[in-house]
Amino acid sequence: MNASDPPVEMSHEDVLRVKLEVLRREHRDLDEAIEALQHNSRPDPLVLRRLKKQKLALKDRIARIEDELTPDIIA
Repeated sequence: MNASDPPVEMSHEDVLRVKLEVLRREHRDLDEAIEALQHNSRPDPLVLRRLKKQKLALKDRIARIEDELTPDIIA
């Protein structure tokens, strides 16, 4: 792509899929951080609680995006 090419526009669905992948990666990273902290000889309970809260919030955001990407099926 050179400077004279018009910018490529992503559909709303494509943007959501990219966001979803980023959020899933962040969720995995938090999971690894929590795991590492729990294996520490004296984990900080406050840090652990904050990381778990962040992980839960990410899970909720992931679920909302997945719901938006999944078409409603009327039975």
